Amino acid sequence: MRQLLQNLIGNALKFHRPQIPPIIKIYSLFLNNQADNIFANSELCQIIVEDNGIGFEEKYLNRISNVFQRLHSSIEYEGTGIGLAICRKIIERHHGNITAQSAVYRIPI
Repeated sequence: MRQLLQNLIGNALKFHRPQIPPIIKIYSLFLNNQADNIFANSELCQIIVEDNGIGFEEKYLNRISNVFQRLHSSIEYEGTGIGLAICRKIIERHHGNITAQSAVYRIPI
């Protein structure tokens, strides 16, 4: 779980908007899991990581958690393109799901 949070926080810091201090919020919600027969009557925890970064177009949602899939060139933002893929694997090994919601920040001209 430490690796998961390090990758998510690292991405939030890396993809911040120019000249705007990054703001990252991390919180959790407990969900009642009545519908799942495998973990019937168990509590699930939803971890939410929000930031005020550059965002991405949601049509690329399936790409961002694949290994070496980048939405930006390595010149714009450094990195290997495996951070979110590692997050997805960590979540799947804990029998969870990971997704993202975003709006694109456009740099004013």
